Amino acid sequence: MIPYGRQSISEEDVEAVSDILRSDWLTQGPTVTTFEQAVATTVRAKYAIAANSATSALHMACQALDMGPGDVLWTVPNTFVASANCARYCGALVDFVDIDPVTRNISLSALETKLQQAAKTGRLPKVIVPVHFSGRSCDMAAIAELARPHGIAIIEDASHAIGGFYAGEPIGCCRYSDITVFSFHPVKIVTSGEGGVAVTNSTALATKLKLAVSHGITRSPELMQNPSEGPWYYEQISLGENYRLTDIQAALGLSQMSRLHGFVQRRQALAQRYDRLLAGLPLELSQPDSPGSHSAWHLYVVRLTGSDTEVRTRRRAVFDRLRSEGIGVNVHYIPVHLQPYYRALGFKPGDFPAAENYYDGALTLPLYASLSEEQQDYVVDRLRQSII
Repeated sequence: MIPYGRQSISEEDVEAVSDILRSDWLTQGPTVTTFEQAVATTVRAKYAIAANSATSALHMACQALDMGPGDVLWTVPNTFVASANCARYCGALVDFVDIDPVTRNISLSALETKLQQAAKTGRLPKVIVPVHFSGRSCDMAAIAELARPHGIAIIEDASHAIGGFYAGEPIGCCRYSDITVFSFHPVKIVTSGEGGVAVTNSTALATKLKLAVSHGITRSPELMQNPSEGPWYYEQISLGENYRLTDIQAALGLSQMSRLHGFVQRRQALAQRYDRLLAGLPLELSQPDSPGSHSAWHLYVVRLTGSDTEVRTRRRAVFDRLRSEGIGVNVHYIPVHLQPYYRALGFKPGDFPAAENYYDGALTLPLYASLSEEQQDYVVDRLRQSII
């Protein structure tokens, strides 16, 4: 089976993890801090806080921004459910903004219209979560220009995007956002097994994130009420979770970070090769980058073209045939508002037509650093035959 994504593990990665297993620290040790520093340096952010998943990091980010009952978070339907669920964990409400059919990221015109309407009715969101789908950054400067006048906080869901650039700067520098979250799941650009990292330039938010990741507990004298109690002493000053990353995972992530640039370059080359090989087929290809920006290419997604009914039927036939021939194609994403949980909250088909129309024909092709050109040729040949 040629999967749609997979980790690339080297002997150096194995040795890095083995070194931790032979050390005195398996968790809450110095390697987590070193990993955090490596991520912060790479994306040019001031602080990085590691967690056991990007889902946890998104929840922590909402907590750090004081999300709670009565608050509202906006995100897009074309994402994994975690981009919305993070608000629900805090008791907050969720709403969605439709996507741009070309970029497959948040629609700026839809966002502007929705903000204007929300301002009139007094139902502005507390937080907006733009999602950098497939590794391509949203237009963060434009989003910030729309959101900042209303005092809306911004969390970038960059789970797909470490190693990408926007307007000449690394995705995650937080120039236009309060917090950015990355994923280190095995199918992502680099992996720590499971893992996530939240980055920020705010000292206050970094403090809240560090508390959220470990039970709301601190050993920092400046945060304690009774710092002179003794060297064993700690205080719980907020309600947090156990979202800590282990040193074992951090060692793998740290080793992988040293190859981030090479991973992204290889993915970019494969994506460009897909563009050439698939030209002329009845497909909408992934869109090119804008000037000064480049995608991290977590996913390579095509969309079959035709009428709505025809596209849905053909997509299923193509999907089944490719799977039967050993090609692990996938679909990203089922619109979140169509999940039973969110339908029970009042969302329904037709609410966000661009996301729904995109989903009906979407097909994710294999893309990962160790994918060979021979394997890619096979994928393209089988896709061409299945479409014809």
